[in-house]
Amino acid sequence: MDTGSGDSGEDSIMTAIPRLVIAGTESGCGKTSLASGLMSALRDRGLVVQPFKTGPDFIDPTHHTRICGRTSRNLDPFMMGEEGVLQTFVYASAGAGIAVVEGAMGLFDGIDGSDFSSTAHVARVLKAPVVLVVSAAASARSVHAVVRGFRDFDPRVRIAGIIFNRLAGTKHRDMIAAEEFVPALGYIPRQEGPGVQSRHLGLVMAHESDMMQSYGQVVRESCDLNAILAVARGAPPLSAPVFATAKNAEKRAAIGVARDNAFCFYYQDNLDRLARAGAEIRFFSPMDDRLPEMDALYLGGGYPELYADRLEASSCRHAIRDLAEHGMPIYGECGGLMYLGRSISTAREYQMAGILPACTEMTSRIQALGYVKGTFSGPDGFWTGGSRVLGHEFHFSRTECDPDARFALRLGQGTGILDGNDGLTEQNTVGTYTHAYFSDTFCEQFVAAAEAFRRYR
Repeated sequence: MDTGSGDSGEDSIMTAIPRLVIAGTESGCGKTSLASGLMSALRDRGLVVQPFKTGPDFIDPTHHTRICGRTSRNLDPFMMGEEGVLQTFVYASAGAGIAVVEGAMGLFDGIDGSDFSSTAHVARVLKAPVVLVVSAAASARSVHAVVRGFRDFDPRVRIAGIIFNRLAGTKHRDMIAAEEFVPALGYIPRQEGPGVQSRHLGLVMAHESDMMQSYGQVVRESCDLNAILAVARGAPPLSAPVFATAKNAEKRAAIGVARDNAFCFYYQDNLDRLARAGAEIRFFSPMDDRLPEMDALYLGGGYPELYADRLEASSCRHAIRDLAEHGMPIYGECGGLMYLGRSISTAREYQMAGILPACTEMTSRIQALGYVKGTFSGPDGFWTGGSRVLGHEFHFSRTECDPDARFALRLGQGTGILDGNDGLTEQNTVGTYTHAYFSDTFCEQFVAAAEAFRRYR
């Protein structure tokens, strides 16, 4: 699964899409609320807004997607390479009037304390101006020292404006405005009342709360939208390689994709690449639906532990096990791994598909968080031995495997399931804790395996 190059072609495409990056001085400064509110306010103006999120986050993009009516995409140089970031950005922005990119963590926070894969890194790749969100909750004039430090820290990044957040009132605003030297594009009062709730993997999903969309009114009342639009429209033209494979490839096989409240963590690029490789994607709910006709199965991550009783009661788990025993290719990530095992234990033990020789227990502490780099090693299956995997892991569970368990992935970076091993495999099924960013090569292999299963079963 070689993902470093983006699998690009030789031709390039140009775009003059207005764009900006909403970044923060630190995690928790309010950039997610403000980015979502800005998307909502711009859409209310009649603009077609294409949303993006830097890094591997799955949850914030669900809020973006609900607000904008267009699928939010991840932009992550570690998983995609710089060329892949450009490729996805230009491809996804087609037909939009403006692109809004929400950053992650602090502006300059990259991998292992470096700049790599930081929000600043993405902003440079996209040649995008940055609007910096600064919390003024516990300071006044001192915020300008923070702004000056961020402005001057990396001259390759253009901080075009500031949104000051969590102001106490008019006097607080006036104290800050008296010495403004980077244009202030908004002064947001402290918001009273409950915010968007969190759970163990981050904020709740968009289908569980409309709170983010409500920030559109806050942005309209407290920010200079004309000035923000002028910043975005000042971004220079951008070129990126086009995708090497045709968008409308002949459909060679049907791949079932579990998508419901239990399985909701997917990179849209992965689904698009499978489709370009010839897959007909058929979404279904393992909790509520009967299995569709399919030649392979992809189970993403999510929250199977919250719906374990319904997953246990559904006949899907038995039907999936029967298909696995006949050799159907199955790929599961994190929550998918948990479902493919024998059981999930929360307050009690719930029976799952029973394909992989393992049981999963939820834990109160985080078990792994960070980027993953690994190599497919064997036994042979629908992957190529030696091909590279890049992705991310984040989970509050522990999977205990049988002593004779076999693994298809060896990690050079990351935790995996056991001692750097990931990709628990049985028959033609693989389950990983790694949320991988698929390459065209991997997608071609997965679709070819599905086609072979359809032909010879």
